[in-house]
Amino acid sequence: MTNSTTTAERVRVWDPFVRFFHWSLAIAVLIAFLTGDELEGLHVLVGYFIMGLIAARLVWGVIGPQHARWWDFVRGPTAVKAYVWEVLRGHPKRYLGHNPTGGAMAVLLILGLILTTLTGLAAQSLHALKGVHEFIAYATLALIPLHLIGVAVASFQHKENLVQAMIDGYKRP
Repeated sequence: MTNSTTTAERVRVWDPFVRFFHWSLAIAVLIAFLTGDELEGLHVLVGYFIMGLIAARLVWGVIGPQHARWWDFVRGPTAVKAYVWEVLRGHPKRYLGHNPTGGAMAVLLILGLILTTLTGLAAQSLHALKGVHEFIAYATLALIPLHLIGVAVASFQHKENLVQAMIDGYKRP
């Protein structure tokens, strides 16, 4: 591959920061989940790391390249619902960046993680919030299998490896 962003067969969609954010966040969430009550110091540290990642991603969604920007993939409920029907019929429109459900999932995961980290931070001072923190954390974790199913379905329906695209940044045009 050359340094250009486009080749005859592939085009750069996901920039290095988006890919770093995605995989770092996935690993950090896993560590936070596994450490919970057992390694509270590490759990809190990872929570701060997650907060930093999300803050950087929120900014990158405004100043980053096209497919990283919020306006490129955040769509309203009508577009998301229409896309779900296309998926169920087996012929959804292909998007170079996030499709409408992928954009909605990104927003839901980020909002869930913001609420999780903020309630976790607050629970350090107000122990009564620990239950709220755990509830929001588990609700957010419940989105992950839906995200993975969405990736698998889109990869199958569009005959492309979306996991590979999130690793190397490239998709077919």
